[in-house]
Amino acid sequence: MFFLLASIVKIVVVFTVLMVSVAMLTLAERRICAFMQDRLGPNRVGPFGLLQPAADGLKNIFKEETYPAQADFWLFVLAPAVSFIPALLTFAVIPFASPLPTPWGQVPMVVADLPIGFLYILAIGSLGVYGIVLAGWSSNNKYALLGGLRASAQMISYEIAMGMSAVAVLLLAGNVTLSDVIARQSTSLATWNVFPLFLAFFVFLVAAFAETNRLPFDLPEAEGELIAGYHTEYSSMKFSMFYIAEYSNMVTASALMVTLFFGGWDIPFTSWDNVGPFTIWKTLATLAAFAVKTGFFLFFFIWVRWTLPRFRYDQLMALGWKVMLPTAILYVTLTATAVWLLHTVLGWPYGTNFALALTGLNVVLAGVLFWVLDDGRIIAGTGEPRRAA
Repeated sequence: MFFLLASIVKIVVVFTVLMVSVAMLTLAERRICAFMQDRLGPNRVGPFGLLQPAADGLKNIFKEETYPAQADFWLFVLAPAVSFIPALLTFAVIPFASPLPTPWGQVPMVVADLPIGFLYILAIGSLGVYGIVLAGWSSNNKYALLGGLRASAQMISYEIAMGMSAVAVLLLAGNVTLSDVIARQSTSLATWNVFPLFLAFFVFLVAAFAETNRLPFDLPEAEGELIAGYHTEYSSMKFSMFYIAEYSNMVTASALMVTLFFGGWDIPFTSWDNVGPFTIWKTLATLAAFAVKTGFFLFFFIWVRWTLPRFRYDQLMALGWKVMLPTAILYVTLTATAVWLLHTVLGWPYGTNFALALTGLNVVLAGVLFWVLDDGRIIAGTGEPRRAA
């Protein structure tokens, strides 16, 4: 009974906080964008514009629902939910703090501590593309259909690279449970996977931008080419559900990067947060650390959107198939070989020295990759002639 009640409380609290965070993230994006463009942004509704998301939500609730005459009605209505629900479900397996002690036992600070946590994220996260494709096809609109086709091609292309880059993390952790991935990184700052697996983090970061359809990878909804892409024909709350799904995916992607590469809820330069006895203050401190790390990546998503221009579609697909995927496959092979040499041949246990050795390998590999990319040998910029081989 206690497990059931604790699970219900975690579900209600976590998804309420997630929905409120998504609403406030829309305000944060508009304010940060305004700051970068030297203007004010929303500041009239509530103090500092804090009630602007509530005003936008009320506006969308009371707006008229429109249905295209030639649309497939049931698929048209179902598509926003198919896109929206997986975006929320993927957060369920991400640990966000150290265990909470109660008189009835410790409560893990994760909605569902599945032994296949990372595989669950890949499986459920891949379902969101069906909502986008259904939205584009059921609208019976050529622009919406092109947006849906672009989204499916883009997300399938970069999903493979994202999964392959995360395999390197699983090689070091020896497990697909996200709690064990965090525990493996808690030895010291050097064992955070961003250092021994920097190239995997770079590939994962680029793929996360593509998976969330954020600039410079927002080709499925390119306003200048496709009006608004797959949600051209949508209005009212069905239109809003696509944006809620996008921002939910941003939160999940940021939290997943923190979990896989930045120690999760681990507080750097300390060890008291990883050992018992656990207390309420440890739970709150680790929750704050997790929130700060996740907030940094959310800011990074917004920063990149208002800084970089959009790719051409051929550049986007070439980057996914000619650069990201081969890089991820080659990197996993080299990392597996290095782990085998260090662990089996040399007998090193996983620790700081093990991580530092892998960090040195990653510095070399990253230098080679960035030199190749910067030299224009694979993808030439607009107006830049391709070099002869």
